[in-house]
Amino acid sequence: MARKPTLRAVTEDEKAEPKAPPKTILESAESGSRLDELRAMRRRLARALDDPNTPARDLAALSRRQLEIGREIEAIQVAEDEDHSVVARTDDEVWDGTGY
Repeated sequence: MARKPTLRAVTEDEKAEPKAPPKTILESAESGSRLDELRAMRRRLARALDDPNTPARDLAALSRRQLEIGREIEAIQVAEDEDHSVVARTDDEVWDGTGY
């Protein structure tokens, strides 16, 4: 994932680029992006949770899955963001055999 661009002041003649509509779960699954797929699933669950016609018996399972997907998305984003990752990307060192 690319780093987020820094904020800056815009000029008067600049306009925001139109956002592409969100992908469906099927489109996200076919594109191969796990993060996009999880985001599409989270949107679908959010719609079901907000729908007053969703049966009350389903709300607990939907809420639990919504939270799980949120954690998965966050884990992927943290892993891709080197500044917040717990994985250190370092060069291999020559082993001299005395490291026990």
